[in-house]
Amino acid sequence: MKAFLLELKASVLITAILVVLLCGVYPLVVWAGAQLLFPARANGSLLTDGDGTVRGSALLAQNFSSEKYFQPRPSAAGTGYDATNSSGTNLGPTSQKLADSIKAAVGAYRLVNGLAADAPVPADAVTSSGSGLDPHISLANAELQAPRVARVRRLPLASVQGLIDRSTTGRDLGILGEPGVNVLLLDLALDRLPPIAP
Repeated sequence: MKAFLLELKASVLITAILVVLLCGVYPLVVWAGAQLLFPARANGSLLTDGDGTVRGSALLAQNFSSEKYFQPRPSAAGTGYDATNSSGTNLGPTSQKLADSIKAAVGAYRLVNGLAADAPVPADAVTSSGSGLDPHISLANAELQAPRVARVRRLPLASVQGLIDRSTTGRDLGILGEPGVNVLLLDLALDRLPPIAP
């Protein structure tokens, strides 16, 4: 009985020490290190406008439906762009529902952007990402939307192209993936441009 009590005491003591270390000290050290080394990322990569109002995260897509904004990829997360319900469509390449939705999205994309009926459309413009929250679009997608945005905002196309260039991120590690355009960064930059007199 005495040996059992000694083992029980040791077990309780080790458990208490591990709880303090792993549930208290370790998370506190990780949090403090993240705040010290990369505070913006540790706090969600939040983006603000001029007055400090948080407009969103650079890591999550938002739905911009107005024609004066660049449109993100379609989203299947919840009812769309729902960060609490991140998901893709889970439809396979042989799914008729997927084929029909892509066909409808291609038609809508061409119509909104004033493209010819047979104009090629980038895949990311008509398909959702695996998470439904991808904040980036391809450079080709952004360049096809640029004339519409410039026309609606009455801006020179060169100004809009310049904003696309500044909002473009390169390949990961210089070799992985393709360059992408962060839609929220781009749309916030558009909103910061001075208004054009009529």
